[in-house]
Amino acid sequence: MRKTNDLGRDPVFRLVCRLAIPTMLAQLVSVLYSIVDRIYIGNIQGIGDLALAGVGVCGPIVTLLSSFASLVGLGGSPIMAMRMGEGRDREAGRVLSNSFLMLLILSGVLTTLFLLLKEHLLMWFGASDATYPYAESYFTAYLCGTFFALAAAGLNQFVICQGFAKAGMASVVLGAVLNIALDPVFIFVLDMGVQGAAIATVISQAASAAFVVLFLFGKRVMVPITFGGYDLRIMGRVLVVGFTPFLIVAIDNVMIIAMNAILQTTGGAEGDMLVTCNTIVQSFMLVVTMPLGGISGGTQGILGYNYGARQVDRVRQAQKYIVGLCVGYTALMFVLARVAGPLFVRLFTQEPQLAEEAFDAIKICTLAIIPLGVQYELVDGFTGIGQVRLSLPLSFWRKLVYFVAIFLLPMAFGARAAFYAQPLSDVLGPLVTVIVYLLTMGKILKERAASPQ
Repeated sequence: MRKTNDLGRDPVFRLVCRLAIPTMLAQLVSVLYSIVDRIYIGNIQGIGDLALAGVGVCGPIVTLLSSFASLVGLGGSPIMAMRMGEGRDREAGRVLSNSFLMLLILSGVLTTLFLLLKEHLLMWFGASDATYPYAESYFTAYLCGTFFALAAAGLNQFVICQGFAKAGMASVVLGAVLNIALDPVFIFVLDMGVQGAAIATVISQAASAAFVVLFLFGKRVMVPITFGGYDLRIMGRVLVVGFTPFLIVAIDNVMIIAMNAILQTTGGAEGDMLVTCNTIVQSFMLVVTMPLGGISGGTQGILGYNYGARQVDRVRQAQKYIVGLCVGYTALMFVLARVAGPLFVRLFTQEPQLAEEAFDAIKICTLAIIPLGVQYELVDGFTGIGQVRLSLPLSFWRKLVYFVAIFLLPMAFGARAAFYAQPLSDVLGPLVTVIVYLLTMGKILKERAASPQ
C-alpha cells in the first residue's frame, strides 16, 4: 500500500515541509472556528460588545473541554508512530483502537460534568450579570457536540502520524468552511444570536468528525480503527504521553480564564470592557499558537517513527528544520501584530477606545513570541519521542511563570499590567527549555542508537 509520506526514508527536509505546512495551514484555518464566531457576534447590532464578552468567557472553557482531544490524540499518535517504526503494526492498531474508545468515554463524561457545572464555571471565570445570558446560551449549545469536537481533533492526529497530512488538513478545512457559511445563517437569518453561532460550530465539527472516522475505517491507512484488544495498560501509556500536550492546551486556557477573572475583578467599572479586549487579544494569540502547535505537533510522527527505528540522525535533522519553521512563523507574526493589528481589531469592534486598548494589548502580548517558537518545538519534540519526564516540567514551568505574573502584576501596577505576563513567560520558559535540551537530548539519542533491536 502506498503511503503519502515515508517517515523512515523520504528526505528529511521535504518530509518536514510536507507534514508541517499542511498541518500548520489546517490549524490556521481551524482558528476560524472561534474567530469567525467572534467577528459575527461582535457585530450584532446593539449587543455586540456584551455578547462578545460573554462568548469570550466561554472560549477558554470550550477549548479546555476540547483539550481532552490532545490528551488522547497527541498521547496515542506518537506511541503509534513509534510502534510503526519498530515494525509492530499490530501493536500500533491496538493503540488506535484503545484511543478511539477513550474518546467515546471522555465525551460522555465531560458533557455530563460540564452541563451540571456550567453556571458555576461561567460565573467563576469572568462572566458578569450582563454577559452571563450570552455565555450560557453559547456554552449549552456547544456542549451538545462534545463528541464531535473530541473525535475531529483527537482522531485527526492518527491520520497525520501515518503520513496523510493533506487528509488531516482536508478534515479541518471542511469544518472551517462549513462554519463560515453557516454562521451568518444561524446568527442573522434565523435570528438565533450567540446560540446560532454555537450550533453552526457543532454542525461543522460533526462534518469534520465524520470525515476523520470514515478515513480511519477505510482502506487507505496502514493502521485502521478496529474493535477489541482493549487494555488498561495501553490506555495508561496514552494518558502518560498525552498529559504534557493536554496540560499545555488545558493550562493555556485556564490562564485565559484566570486573566478574564482578574480583569473583571481588578478592572472596576471597566471590567466588561477589559474582558472584551482580552477576547480580541486572545483571538490574535490563537492565530499565533494554533498554527505553531500545528508545526510542532504535526511533525511528531517523524520524530517518533525514526526514534522507534533508531535512526537518530534523522531525528536530529528533523528537529533543526522544525525549529527553523517555528521561529520563522513566530517572527512573521511578530511583524504582523504591529503592521496589521489595527485591521484585525476592527474586525471585532468599531468602538474607538476598545479598539485602541485591544491593539496596545496585542503589541504587549507578542513582545516575546519569537522565542516561543523554540519552546513549542523542543517541548513537543520531547513528547514525540516519549520523554514526558522532560516535556511535562518544562511546560509547567512556563505556565507557572505566567500564573504568578498575572496575579502579582495587577496588584502592583493595575489591571492592564496583567497583559505583560505573556511576554515574561515567553522569555523565561524558552530559556530554561533550551538549557535542558542542550544538557539532555544528545545523551537520549545516543542511548537510543545503542539500544538492542
